Amino acid sequence: MPDPQAGPGEVLIDIAASAVNRADLLQRQGLYPPPPGTPNIIGLECSGTITALGEGVTDWQIGDEVCALLAGGGYAQRVAVPAAQVLPLPEGVDLVTAASLPEVACTVWSNVVQHAGLRAGEILLVHGGAGGIGTHAIQVGKALGATVAVTAGSAERLARCTELGADIAINYKSEDFVEVLGKRGADVILDNMGASYLDRNMQALANDGRLMVIGFQGGRKAELDFAKLLPKRGSVAALGLRGRPVSGKGSKADVVAGVREGLWPLIAEGKVKPIVHEVRSMRDASGAHTALESGGEVFGKLILTP
Repeated sequence: MPDPQAGPGEVLIDIAASAVNRADLLQRQGLYPPPPGTPNIIGLECSGTITALGEGVTDWQIGDEVCALLAGGGYAQRVAVPAAQVLPLPEGVDLVTAASLPEVACTVWSNVVQHAGLRAGEILLVHGGAGGIGTHAIQVGKALGATVAVTAGSAERLARCTELGADIAINYKSEDFVEVLGKRGADVILDNMGASYLDRNMQALANDGRLMVIGFQGGRKAELDFAKLLPKRGSVAALGLRGRPVSGKGSKADVVAGVREGLWPLIAEGKVKPIVHEVRSMRDASGAHTALESGGEVFGKLILTP
């Protein structure tokens, strides 16, 4: 591919690392096409060094080490990205490790904090607690003063979630999270399963509970019984990240600004840490995808370096 160029409002980044997300697996299968105008290169986040500034960019300098939220293009050596989607390296995080943060940070912050408004003393249920999103959400929930419940598929993975701060560990292969949470339920549920969990998520919601759907590993379509939702004054939201506009209300710029203001200080204080399973060569991206698809091998994020 030809080298990308920094357009107006963009910066060009020499990529030090990218990271693997489940959306990458879907794009590889042709099920998650990039937004119009985005290069058809997989990769939703990166870290690296700014090497060029587009017209109108004043907040960054050539030579700045940064990480960035991308609409695509991370599995490469260079990428052009809107300056509003760029973040400084969090204090205490090295350049390669920082590639594991933008996608999980922006997903969790936009859903759990900006939309669901998780508050201290509430219960946060995180499905898939051992994944990249899950390991990050556990820590964010604890840093905000919530009680965190997680689901995972083995005692070993649940033990590691507990080490990160999870208060309630639920083995979804042998336990029903609805029964474990009981009548109290969860105030906020972060769900990556979609259809297959919808009915039980409705049952598990507390009064005034908020279900945040961020994936559909368990299917895209299900029947919603409003009779289970209305008495609880519950709400269901499905918030994507990739398709958001660059700027304006609810944009990637809004999310990135919120992460920089609210989450980056928590990382600097050591309350939230990036969880990296392994660093691989970008030439082995297929192997990284296979590992993530296995379902039980990866804990945290997989990083790719060009």
